[in-house]
Amino acid sequence: MSKPKEPVETGQHELFRARLDQIIDMKHPLVVLAQSIDWDFLAREIGALYRDGPGYPPLSTRLMAGLHIIK
Repeated sequence: MSKPKEPVETGQHELFRARLDQIIDMKHPLVVLAQSIDWDFLAREIGALYRDGPGYPPLSTRLMAGLHIIK
């Protein structure tokens, strides 16, 4: 089993898709919370807990940690 791959930001924009920051309210409490969390720290500290393999979905550590925080 291996750790799922984290999404990589390429810096390129898609031609026919609006960026998320153009769609949502950047002052929404959940957006402010997401910006205040040190996601790299969480990935280092708990990333090994989320593994890819049989019975485990290949989801990023940020997604899984974010779902736990919202819960």
